[in-house]
Amino acid sequence: MFIAALALLTACSDNDSFSTDGSHRLSFSADTIRMDTLFSTVPSSTYTFWVHNRTNDGIRLRSVRLERSGQSGFRVNVDGTFLNPVATNMEIRKGDSIRVFVEVTTFENISNEPQLVEDNLLFTLESGVEQKVNLRTYSWNAQQLKQLTVKENMTLESEVPIVIYQGIQVDKGATLTIKNTTLYFHDGAGIDVKGQLKAEQVVFRGDRLDHMFDYLPYDRVSGQWRGIKVFPKAAGCTLDNCEIRNAMDALHCDTTIVNLTNTVVHNSNGFGLWAHDSEVKIENCVFSNAKNDCLALLGCQATVNQTTLAQFYPFSANRGIALRFASTEKNLQLTCTNTLVTGYEDDVVMGDVTEETIYLFENCLLRTPEPKNIEFFKEIIWEKKDDEVQGKKHFVLFDDDNLLYDFDIKEESPAYEKNIGRRKNL
Repeated sequence: MFIAALALLTACSDNDSFSTDGSHRLSFSADTIRMDTLFSTVPSSTYTFWVHNRTNDGIRLRSVRLERSGQSGFRVNVDGTFLNPVATNMEIRKGDSIRVFVEVTTFENISNEPQLVEDNLLFTLESGVEQKVNLRTYSWNAQQLKQLTVKENMTLESEVPIVIYQGIQVDKGATLTIKNTTLYFHDGAGIDVKGQLKAEQVVFRGDRLDHMFDYLPYDRVSGQWRGIKVFPKAAGCTLDNCEIRNAMDALHCDTTIVNLTNTVVHNSNGFGLWAHDSEVKIENCVFSNAKNDCLALLGCQATVNQTTLAQFYPFSANRGIALRFASTEKNLQLTCTNTLVTGYEDDVVMGDVTEETIYLFENCLLRTPEPKNIEFFKEIIWEKKDDEVQGKKHFVLFDDDNLLYDFDIKEESPAYEKNIGRRKNL
């Protein structure tokens, strides 16, 4: 028993010994913490790293502090202690580790371009040795709008990003015009249109600039914001040279007028465009990768020309189809020309029609079995899964591992020489 007690005392003595030897250093799981780009004044996510003592003695920290002492916007918690502005007299026993948590809220800057913001987290050991971990991010000035209600005609045009919280509502009788900017929508935010929406050269996307995984930014993940909803009897929605990406239902339009030209609707966690009892004109657009249908036209008067519908939604095997059209209480009138419709499944075109339905497909490539009512289809390429060029092989870039896509049509595609599908230069 005496020997056991002696061994225990010896062990305690070893564990409690601390060295001031200048050769004893801390080890860090990272010597630089690179945080994602942030909008100025918007708090970051929390980043973390470990501080290890791999020596045979304990190490005392005289202090831990930020070199710029609150001027950079970084906030640090070291092993449960916030730096305010310094933490002192901390210990790391031999073979032990402590964890450090870092956040930042950057200040506004004078430039419209993202600016580097950095600081050093300084660890001063009892021996006098100073070690550091570099903290860095990029800060981007942005205009922030919270629960904007448009009661009269208004134009949004900005050289800096516009961040939307809670959403935008366009009241009846008002027109919101958006030009030459990018709108970043916070989770749950969207646009409700009861008047009229016009947009030109605008990107609509979520506001997260960080990554879900090292290889996957949130900007490639669907469902980041609510989308655009055009209410019944609204004056309409006109989009030219726009992109809507990573929404829930990107465009939800009921009993209204919809005009889309040179516009991309990509990676929706609901519908790309759902339109009911509406006048719809789609010219030279892309609708791609939706959890529900890429394009659903229900009881509409619609023309679709020079457009690509590509259903390769990666986040669910229970995805919808590329094109759905149907008569409802109103008879559908659909003309679809020079349009490519493809996807993963053998049949990505579904029509629910009556004898009164008026529809025509002409000079299109369609991934669907050849129908019996062939008189409604002229000069059609019927795509099959064993065709040499089919599905994703039509497109310039299709990287489903990293969720990178470019739905421009390759020259070797049979659609290219037939002038089928969206063309960037139109």
